[in-house]
Amino acid sequence: MSTIRFLRTFVAVADHGSFAAAAEKVALTQAAVSLQMRSLEMELRRELFDRGGRVVALNAGGRELLPQARRMLALYDEMRMPPEAPDAMAGAVAVGAVVSVMGGLSHVVARMKREYPALDVRLVGAKSIELAAQVEAGELDAAMLVEGAGRLPGTLVWTPLYQEPLVAIAGRDSPGANAREALAANPFLRFDRGQRTGMQVERALRRAHLRVNEFLELNSIEALVELVRQQVGVTVVPLLQRARWLDDEALRILPLAVGGAPPVLRTIGMLERRDHARRHVTAAVREACSVLFGAPADRTAAAQA
Repeated sequence: MSTIRFLRTFVAVADHGSFAAAAEKVALTQAAVSLQMRSLEMELRRELFDRGGRVVALNAGGRELLPQARRMLALYDEMRMPPEAPDAMAGAVAVGAVVSVMGGLSHVVARMKREYPALDVRLVGAKSIELAAQVEAGELDAAMLVEGAGRLPGTLVWTPLYQEPLVAIAGRDSPGANAREALAANPFLRFDRGQRTGMQVERALRRAHLRVNEFLELNSIEALVELVRQQVGVTVVPLLQRARWLDDEALRILPLAVGGAPPVLRTIGMLERRDHARRHVTAAVREACSVLFGAPADRTAAAQA
């Protein structure tokens, strides 16, 4: 099974960025790692690395091989399990999430790990676009993220879980009786347009023909809301399921809907690979998150009021 060992080393090099770091990870010398990678290249009849300079980087062939190697190693590890193990809540799973979901997901996973001690779930936080790329590359088994536009590759599965309405949030004493007036009268605290949620906010503003006074742009929803509490300006963000903004006397939640139009909704769901070995584990995580984040009817009603 030398090829399996070589593939493990190859993935370690890809993950850690150098032969030296990979050698420590797989308990080999740097020379042994280099020899294994040369042997793997000979076996596959193609070069996998750009070896110029002091840093070893995957070339186009290496980047193409990486997700295939991860899938092969996952399948091999699944084959090595005892017959009774495939449906057991055990083993290693990597799950990603956007920041606004990570708190609830952490509680779900911590509870599962207490119930199933043999379960090893690694959580990774990142932007939706980054998480989607990591799932597609096989670096993550699944991720909780914001739904994107466009068609998914056939290797991925998307399951919507819940929706959050976009709302304007203004301070208690800031001018403006509604979203249009508040956005026109106060500095606008914008969510990062490089993220899916920021793109959706921009589309919602344009659709409703809402004018804003640009002031700053951040990639943290909670940081934006805290600045609103401090009367710095107003923002437009999703009404997070686990946030208590509706009960916060320092804030006013203003619907974006104009003329009785339905609210603009951000959809959160799970993206996962079809072929990963722990589908029953990610399904359990997905179901628990669906219960935890289940959208109460009064939240959408509040966004429309």
